[in-house]
Amino acid sequence: MTQRFLALVFSLAIALHVTQAHAQRAPNAPVAATPFVPPAQLVDPHELAVRVVNRSGPVLCAEKDNVELNLNAPTIRQFRIQAVHPAYIGSIMVDRWAPDWTACDMSHDTSFKSDARRTTFWETPEYWLVGYTFPSFWRPGTVPVRVGDKVETGLHMIQLWMRYRERAEEVLVMYPPDGYWRARPLPFADMRWTAYGSSFLLGPVEVQERPVVALKSIAFDPATLTFTLDYARGGSAKLKLETIDQDRIILNASFSGDLPKDLPFASMRSMYATEFNADVARVAWRAKNGEGWGESSIMGYQGGLVTEIWAGRVVPSLHNKSAPDMVFSHFSDKPGP
Repeated sequence: MTQRFLALVFSLAIALHVTQAHAQRAPNAPVAATPFVPPAQLVDPHELAVRVVNRSGPVLCAEKDNVELNLNAPTIRQFRIQAVHPAYIGSIMVDRWAPDWTACDMSHDTSFKSDARRTTFWETPEYWLVGYTFPSFWRPGTVPVRVGDKVETGLHMIQLWMRYRERAEEVLVMYPPDGYWRARPLPFADMRWTAYGSSFLLGPVEVQERPVVALKSIAFDPATLTFTLDYARGGSAKLKLETIDQDRIILNASFSGDLPKDLPFASMRSMYATEFNADVARVAWRAKNGEGWGESSIMGYQGGLVTEIWAGRVVPSLHNKSAPDMVFSHFSDKPGP
């Protein structure tokens, strides 16, 4: 009798856990994909190893992106990008996101003037896409952005918003002039807000004063929540919002056409001044057929061939304490969907 009672309690506990997890998932969001650290039997034996080159360097100014991880693989055709809440997210009581301009000299940055404006491309009760032109930006806004029949040129930023728990949540932002993206999950547990942190570049990464991806055009499909990017150097990509919940946001990227083989296909940019003032301070990675994870400080990381890489923090920072970690994985040379 006791054993049967314990078995019943155990079954109810599992059912309650599954129900709670389902309740926390975003409205209409797909079922969560493979966890960040997959069990050994779920690791794809055919996964592609890509080369990571760490071009990070020390800097005094906490507002400069001095962290740079470039991903290289001439045959890449698809991979996954995740923004995941940091391990300590549940311990945060107060966050700070104001910029820290100590030891920063921005007087030599280029600036192109524009007339500020805002435009709404598309909206439903659950999602909407908005574009902005700022009074000035470091590169001119010349990339056309299309949603259905609506085309706008001159935008400096586009934002994807989502309605969740009766609030508007900005979950993805992109900058057409230089190709930078930022992503973040829905606020963790009962938190009202979490910060953006690291950026990523998707496509042929080249240096024009700083690392950029030169875009020819951008299109967005509301039905599938997918961005299509056409590159000035050839080829194209699709970036699809696959899953978003209170733990992570999963973006699936796929390439097509003739992309440059001698340039990184993606890059992560972030900032590190000290361990206690950083958006990224640590990296962990899996090597193909490796028996475990490698770990290193971001500045000490030597790069190399990986099948999955995480970049984030294990110690809370003075700056953007709630900003998500980044994970790049599921690299493949097979064509995407």
